Amino acid sequence: MSTGKIILSAIAASLLIVQSVNAVEPFENIAHDMLKDSIAMRTVSGPGNETPEFAAYLADKFKKAGFPDQDIMIIPYEDTAAMIVRYRGDNSSDKKPFVLSSHLDVVEALPEDWEKNPFELIEQNGMLYGRGVLDTKLNVVTLTATFLRLKSEGFIPSRDIILVFSGDEETAMASTRLVTQKYRDQIDAEFAIIADGGGGNLDENGKAFSYSIDSAEKTYADYEVTARNPGGHSSLPRKDNAIYDLARAIVKLSEFEFPVMQSPLTKAYFEKTAKLESNPEISKAMAAFAKNKNDMDAVKVLRSYPQYAGMTGTTCVATLLKGGHAQNALPQSAMMSINCRIFPGVGSDATMAQLKKVLDNDNLEWHLAAPVDESDESPLNEEVFSAVERVVHDEFPGIPIIPTMAMGASDGMYFRIAGIPSYALTADFIKPSDVFAHGLNERNPSANLGRAMRLWYKLINEWAG
Repeated sequence: MSTGKIILSAIAASLLIVQSVNAVEPFENIAHDMLKDSIAMRTVSGPGNETPEFAAYLADKFKKAGFPDQDIMIIPYEDTAAMIVRYRGDNSSDKKPFVLSSHLDVVEALPEDWEKNPFELIEQNGMLYGRGVLDTKLNVVTLTATFLRLKSEGFIPSRDIILVFSGDEETAMASTRLVTQKYRDQIDAEFAIIADGGGGNLDENGKAFSYSIDSAEKTYADYEVTARNPGGHSSLPRKDNAIYDLARAIVKLSEFEFPVMQSPLTKAYFEKTAKLESNPEISKAMAAFAKNKNDMDAVKVLRSYPQYAGMTGTTCVATLLKGGHAQNALPQSAMMSINCRIFPGVGSDATMAQLKKVLDNDNLEWHLAAPVDESDESPLNEEVFSAVERVVHDEFPGIPIIPTMAMGASDGMYFRIAGIPSYALTADFIKPSDVFAHGLNERNPSANLGRAMRLWYKLINEWAG
């Protein structure tokens, strides 16, 4: 081949690469317009909550795409709303439906604190800005747009697909409880995919190095522990003192560590993460713990790092203190709040019993601050994980797919409680330094919009094609 032909071939190849990188996915422009409209809707709990309007907006999109009215259900609840959309299949796979779920609401954002208007989609330097672009309106609109695309292509699933959008995930999660309890028959499914958690991890150079699937959540519980005393004048001190009693309890709590625990999920997490960890001490400890959870040297190392301690068992920590009523009076009461993140399967009652034993004072009063919702770990479903692996590897070949246990809560908890295993994953690939969900100037790389359209389209075809 002549030099000229070689140069022309190189130019042509370069143009193809540029075209591939800049290519717009089918219905991506529709998803972009929907994202712009949705960010402008202030779907925040309280006066002026526009979540019901957002649900109605999406329902209109589904109806215009040809989804029958009976398959689109909006469920009002107080100042918000949830919705269920069913994409009917031909049942040729003889499998139960699966759920795709996300939430319509967002955390409050104060415009005066932001550099940009939080309720306007702004694109700048390869980033999308606005409240909800990461948590999690991008996934809401790309799931919707993927349904619209599939319907336009005449796609008939081999099993029903159920789309569930909740309306208050960021606050009470009451709409999710309502859907998973009162409408349980409408969402009966083999598994649920929660588009609010997990996703791709980029290093600070923008290179993808792993992908996470949240397959369990720790149970959240707050215990209020109170020491009481008759009190009296401060000039007449007594040996017993409510603040001293509580202080002794606090010291005992600070010195206590819960028993080491391991599950199939956390074992797999540490096995795979050990190969990615750059700190040799942590990497060695992860690998050792995965082999033997009773390796206390490994446990000591992992529990010295806050980001890993919670993966080895239950954690409880004092978070609030209140005591006394006047500077010149002996305290009549002193209270601390203990916040616990409980390992799946342990339970809040067993945790309280353990704490009472540790603090070792029968005169302390115990109160569970709010009802606790508890869910077990979801099994590592091969159908879910193998499909995700194939689809993610189309984007980033070879990166490990890692099951994780979320420290916080998501709607997935209520699907698990309802008997539907759930797995949180998204199409978001992002650097830790760009994660501002719930914070100021929330952002998401612009590339994740097209990536989400590809990921959801391929996953639906994997599970229902």
